[in-house]
Amino acid sequence: MAMRSVVSFSGLRRLTEGANVALRSSVSGLRHFSDGRVLGEEERAQENIYIQKMERETLEKAKQKAEREKAEKEKADKKAGEGVNKS
Repeated sequence: MAMRSVVSFSGLRRLTEGANVALRSSVSGLRHFSDGRVLGEEERAQENIYIQKMERETLEKAKQKAEREKAEKEKADKKAGEGVNKS
């Protein structure tokens, strides 16, 4: 019987802690204009689209850079391989 009350109390505590975290994250998730006004739904949507676009461009640049480096490495390895075969 005592064990059941401990389990239910800890379960209740976890539930209330989860609610507090959710409340804190929703309050801290507010975005503001530079003059202090809170962003509306449309402004937040536009900002999210802009952020996603910038992240996509950054990922594409990183992918292109990795591909260039890979091609340069293969080219260097091929030249090194040809030099060894000639000797």
